[in-house]
Amino acid sequence: MKQLLEFEKPIVHLKDKIIELKKLASQSEIDLSTEISTLEEKLTRLEDDVYNNLKPWDRVQIARHMERPTTLDYIARVFEDFIEFHGDRVFGDDAAIVAGIATYKGEPVTIVGHQRGKDTKENITRNFGMPHPEGYRKALRQMKLAEKFNRPIICFIDTKGAYPGKAAEERGQSEAIARNLMEMAGITVPIICVVIGEGGSGGALALGVGDHIHMLENSTYSVISPEGAAALLWKDASLAQRAAETMKITSADLKELGVIDEIVTEPKGGAHRDIDLQAENLDAVLQSSLNKLKVLSTEELLEHRWLKYKQIGDFELL
Repeated sequence: MKQLLEFEKPIVHLKDKIIELKKLASQSEIDLSTEISTLEEKLTRLEDDVYNNLKPWDRVQIARHMERPTTLDYIARVFEDFIEFHGDRVFGDDAAIVAGIATYKGEPVTIVGHQRGKDTKENITRNFGMPHPEGYRKALRQMKLAEKFNRPIICFIDTKGAYPGKAAEERGQSEAIARNLMEMAGITVPIICVVIGEGGSGGALALGVGDHIHMLENSTYSVISPEGAAALLWKDASLAQRAAETMKITSADLKELGVIDEIVTEPKGGAHRDIDLQAENLDAVLQSSLNKLKVLSTEELLEHRWLKYKQIGDFELL
């Protein structure tokens, strides 16, 4: 059964009516073409009204949609000859992070990304896309190899956050995230980061230090989830919708604030509606971004990266 979001129910209800009328028309001699045409026009207007006026909480739900394309979906459609590498050479492998090398437009690249599941079994295997420290160390190992062999790095961000369990903390979760932030800031090859779903907390930031940061139209990127923010601010996680309205977590908000560089458009209703079209939209943005970064010298690349993060946000020196 496909996941149905609350704000989509009127659209689905109207679609069901159209299907019923078409079925009735095919089983009888009654001409219902006028009625069907009228409803189809109404459906078009309704879809435009709903999807062109999505609220932040609506986008949170789309970003969390169980059928939303994942890192591996984009790897299969945008890249060629992908070879996945496993393990951090310290503790073990973490299935919540996918890392490896591939070719993009005939050139070698390193790909690192969060990977969640699309059903219960896969989510358990992938730990619901919440990495342990060994996942971040695996990611950094591949990034350092990319630097050694002069390969651009492409990071896909899609996580609620780093796994907060006791074992993860014992193995150095905070240190692993902090080290990724520090190392990525100084890596001497281009880094392109794309938020493809949820970008939550330090678990997202650990793959989010790049020269260009892009977001899919209905993705979210925030220091904390709306539920977490509501619990902290108002002691009530059920006020998550209110929190989402005030947190500035949507792609449009973050583009205006200068946190991200470009918004990747999505098909009407979300990326899960047409994964192939979404991959094409992403491909165009990646190619343009990579072409701009490849012409920079190492010194220019690092200087631009430093200035990018220095200029984010407003502050006053006291």
